[in-house]
Amino acid sequence: MQAPLPQSPTGQPNRHLLLVTHEFPPHRGGIAVYAAEMARAAQQLGYEVEVWAPALAADQPETTWPFRVRRLPLKGDHSLRSQWRMARELLAHRKRLCAATLYIPEPGPFLAMLLLQYFDLLRPAQLMLTFHGSEIQRLASRWPLRWSTTHLLQKATRLSVVSTYAHKLLQRHFPVAEGKAVVTPGALRTDLATAARTPAAPRSSRTIILTVARLSPRKGQLEIIAALQRLPASQRASVEYWLVGAHSKENYDRLLDQAAAGADFPVKFLGDIPDHQLGRIYAQADIFAMTSVPHRHSVEGFGLVYLEAGAYGLPVVAHAIGGVPEAVIDGETGLLVAPGDGAALTAALGRLLADPVLRRHLGDGGRTRAHAHTWRDSAQSLFGQPPPQPAT
Repeated sequence: MQAPLPQSPTGQPNRHLLLVTHEFPPHRGGIAVYAAEMARAAQQLGYEVEVWAPALAADQPETTWPFRVRRLPLKGDHSLRSQWRMARELLAHRKRLCAATLYIPEPGPFLAMLLLQYFDLLRPAQLMLTFHGSEIQRLASRWPLRWSTTHLLQKATRLSVVSTYAHKLLQRHFPVAEGKAVVTPGALRTDLATAARTPAAPRSSRTIILTVARLSPRKGQLEIIAALQRLPASQRASVEYWLVGAHSKENYDRLLDQAAAGADFPVKFLGDIPDHQLGRIYAQADIFAMTSVPHRHSVEGFGLVYLEAGAYGLPVVAHAIGGVPEAVIDGETGLLVAPGDGAALTAALGRLLADPVLRRHLGDGGRTRAHAHTWRDSAQSLFGQPPPQPAT
């Protein structure tokens, strides 16, 4: 059963929704997309949305948003300094929050709230929180964090998680969430909903396998290169592997070394391509592969990028880990294999390379899956319908 609509201290429903986040465009990544799209969807439902987000760089223009965006003097990270600055801003506006819903869609401001709750100075009319997966494990890993998180969850009006997997993870580590949490999965980015229908780009003579993710051990690019190297020579001669994503020097060098150590197929590092230019890359690819692996407390809670690839008709190869099986339906939109099973990963890639009919079938399923859920659906589940505009 869902919690009631946001209420002000007088008992009257309020329409003001304040979303605070350390990750917001032009910051890259799934959480930044999630925050922006949930704000957009809440505005469409009829809420008066205001977003507090990190400052822009001097050379970055502000995007035109359908809601108000207030840029704060903090960086888009989870450092103690950023948490402290967010806490100060929230305290400075605590009177406004008494008649508003405070929505925290990611870990940065949540960490600030863990401290603020003990001063009993910040009492928003409603508190709503979203969890993605990795932060649940981090918060549960040490008893002081687990204890303070439990107290904050008790005060929350409603919680949301991006997948059934994350829902089970939250309830296992924090039983107090029982009955408060709803599943609010991500959907296709607004700018991709129509862009993905543009005509396909000229095709390469090779079959292009694409990964779009930061170059990180958790995203599994090394596993894909190794799997491609195990293909028969005839299939290796027909493939080309493209990697899109930002990198640290260490991870980039490791990938380059691995690619040079016997790979007899082209491996192209395309860099950190802006979101609005990714369409032309997806349109040239034939197969999308991102094989996330367990890495410390990190886990793939869902994976918006799989929906993006599906919107362009790309069959997906992925690891069956975390919430990925909810984004990639095995045999319907892609092929899932167990993490650590290199032979199965090679077999899945080889199967798609050898069967263009299967590629088209899974790609068509991916298109359908990409449009099956909307951000408005998730916003409705979490926030409910706002009250009517007061008469003037």
